[in-house]
Amino acid sequence: MEETSAPRAQWLRGVLDMCLLALMAEAPIYGYEMTVRLGEAGLDVADGSIYPALARLRKRQLVEVERRTGEGGPARTYYRPSEAGLQMLRSWSRDWHAFATSIGSIVTHTAEEEP
Repeated sequence: MEETSAPRAQWLRGVLDMCLLALMAEAPIYGYEMTVRLGEAGLDVADGSIYPALARLRKRQLVEVERRTGEGGPARTYYRPSEAGLQMLRSWSRDWHAFATSIGSIVTHTAEEEP
């Protein structure tokens, strides 16, 4: 029997950038907090996946960063979407909605046909 978490991990890799931009669009956020928020939403993402994704977004100029001194701890890097990042998020969101709707109609139809 195939492990059920494997497909979820693959799907998440495909939409991680979009999810990170969506979290940033709510308010500036730092990397570890993104990991926590994704986990609270039921998405198990390791820190080792977040930071390469943030680097990709930064390289594509889809995010802006700000270093803030920590309260009793080290400084943190906060991320927020750039204007280009917000435009990309809107585009990806439209594409995701259409894609998820298409997949949902196929999966739902197939599931309804089972005895």
